[in-house]
Amino acid sequence: MMKELELKYGCNPNQKPARVLMEHGDLPFTVRNGKPGYINLLDALNGWQLVRELKAATGLPAAASFKHVSPAGAAVAVPLDETLKKVYFVEGIELSPVATAYTRARGADRMSSYGDFVSLSDACDAQTASFLAREVSDGIIAPSYSAEALEILKKKRKGTYLVLQMDEAYAPGTLERRQIFGVTFEQQRNTIAITEDCLADRPTKNKDIPEAAKRDLLIALITLKYTQSNSVCYAKDGQAIGIGAGQQSRVHCTRLAGQKADNWHLRHAPQVLALPFRDDVRRPDRDNAIDVYIGEEWEDLLETDDWKRVFTEKPPVFTRAEKKAWIAKAHGVALGSDAFFPFGDNIERAHKSGVSFIAQSGGSIRDDNVIAACDKYGIAMAMTHIRLFHH
Repeated sequence: MMKELELKYGCNPNQKPARVLMEHGDLPFTVRNGKPGYINLLDALNGWQLVRELKAATGLPAAASFKHVSPAGAAVAVPLDETLKKVYFVEGIELSPVATAYTRARGADRMSSYGDFVSLSDACDAQTASFLAREVSDGIIAPSYSAEALEILKKKRKGTYLVLQMDEAYAPGTLERRQIFGVTFEQQRNTIAITEDCLADRPTKNKDIPEAAKRDLLIALITLKYTQSNSVCYAKDGQAIGIGAGQQSRVHCTRLAGQKADNWHLRHAPQVLALPFRDDVRRPDRDNAIDVYIGEEWEDLLETDDWKRVFTEKPPVFTRAEKKAWIAKAHGVALGSDAFFPFGDNIERAHKSGVSFIAQSGGSIRDDNVIAACDKYGIAMAMTHIRLFHH
């Protein structure tokens, strides 16, 4: 253990020197491999808090995929059905619980997870390490590693892959500080616990929130607790499927996250599952091709010779009408917001992505408009009376 650790550099290469240090006691993590950077540790420590809280709230192993101090994906170990195994390219594989959580977290938004930092609530096993070894990733934090998992990870990125081991017993003080432009800020840490109790106030006509939906709402809210605000999260089947972070307008968060949730649904469509990929296509190129194929700029792939780079034959166009019809089948999606919805337009957009359950703080002068919009679509909404801003 050590009190201080020199870093490669700060947020940018010109920001040297850089270090992390403890005013009291030792650093709560051990570097098992590699050399950490400033943003690596921001991702690691935020991600660790997120997965620890997901595990506490659900009782299931949890994983998160972080990029630039916001999660690209977060999930708990809910078993994958056969279709989702195809979507996540793990057909025919019996997954361990922690590997299941990681596969879900990474698979939610593979484009955003490119070059991520992984957080696990439980020990990293060899299967999870093997999956991670083939992905483009900057590092991982977990409470422990099996001997085989550690050996696998130490070989990644020519031996430079960052592996951090977190002290599970570490409990920080109640106050936290930071400096901005030479000015020190101090506040109480956000220690509020996200539990089912915060879903009790349901002002909508539909008050029915099944157990699975409660779980998904808790996942959305805990994910938002560690997402740069403003933020909105769509969740389903034990994982985040669309995260909108750092937007100045709440409806822009809802749209951004909704588009990501729509993409997640579109990846389940038969046209996408049947894409004829070449055997030599790299994983990032495959993921990018899927993203373009289901997007509005599909011509860039299919109306040029670029399709030959990734496909054995030219696939049919996935038309806008076909995509709209497929997304219209979505239902049972949970949505969380880190603060109140000021207008019903957020509900209108959420409905288009199959949202059936919502958790938001409430407290807007237009709460009645938001409730009415939910009632229009039979959405069950809980007002948590908890704001989850994170900066």
